[in-house]
Amino acid sequence: MTERERHVPVLLQQAIRYLNLRRGGTYVDATLGLAGHSSAIARAIGPEGKLIAFDRDPEALELAKARLQALREELGAEMPEVILHDTEFSGMAELIEPASLDGLLADFGVSSLQFDEAHRGFSFQADGPLEMRMNPRQGYSAAQVVNQMDEKELANLIYEFGEERRSRRIARAIVRARPVTTTAELAGIVRAAAPPMKSDRIHPATRTFQALRIYVNDELGEIESLLKAAPRLLKPGGRLVVISFHSLEDRRAKDAMREGAQQGIYEALTRKPVIAEEEETDRNPRARSAKLRAAERLAAKPGPGRKQEMRSRKY
Repeated sequence: MTERERHVPVLLQQAIRYLNLRRGGTYVDATLGLAGHSSAIARAIGPEGKLIAFDRDPEALELAKARLQALREELGAEMPEVILHDTEFSGMAELIEPASLDGLLADFGVSSLQFDEAHRGFSFQADGPLEMRMNPRQGYSAAQVVNQMDEKELANLIYEFGEERRSRRIARAIVRARPVTTTAELAGIVRAAAPPMKSDRIHPATRTFQALRIYVNDELGEIESLLKAAPRLLKPGGRLVVISFHSLEDRRAKDAMREGAQQGIYEALTRKPVIAEEEETDRNPRARSAKLRAAERLAAKPGPGRKQEMRSRKY
């Protein structure tokens, strides 16, 4: 199966609808991945439009470039301007003009490419090295964290980022088994230390792997930076659309939009998160945990000085 065939963007139609795409607009795809969402945006905004996309994963970026080039050949003169940044989306505030965006989309899920390639070390479905870095050229690998971190810190990490109640038992087992170098080794250690309970629907190592991935890639810090920057980058009427896959991500998106609404920055467009319909989850099981939230940037309220100026002009 080719990368094009196996890549299925999650909640695509819902994301496009909430972005409220218009021809000639400027839009950011903060998580380019294999360009599924970006391709749909590019088709809609026309040659006067601009698409800006971010991805720190060099493998994904190369595949996305090829996919967007194929789209350019298909659309011809209808292809918008496309600007790609091979960096973390947390830095977008330094690369994008304030109040210049008509829409900002962020899909926080790990891409199929990262999960399915054993050498990336994101999943225990196939044995591979304990890597997990979205950008293998930066930071510490999961193997370095697992083998070098203090037991107490490791337990706290697994509890905080994996929401794993048996984190102390798991950390103790990992430390005793060091060195741990592969995904299969780690999954086996976790399963032995914390066997599945009858109520479990997932593999007992799932939360530990999630915790390590989040820590290695500073995923929550990245999300918080994006949510903080979004109001400055969006035009009045611009849309923020966020797709999350677990409670730690969704909670941050929900809180940012709710606080923004209370402060008069946003109008919330989704009272409850939008989830995938049964047809999509049958086609793409990874969509089952996806939640979409959206908000629209409101025009800034005039300050006291501005109000006085307006009154003076009126009278």
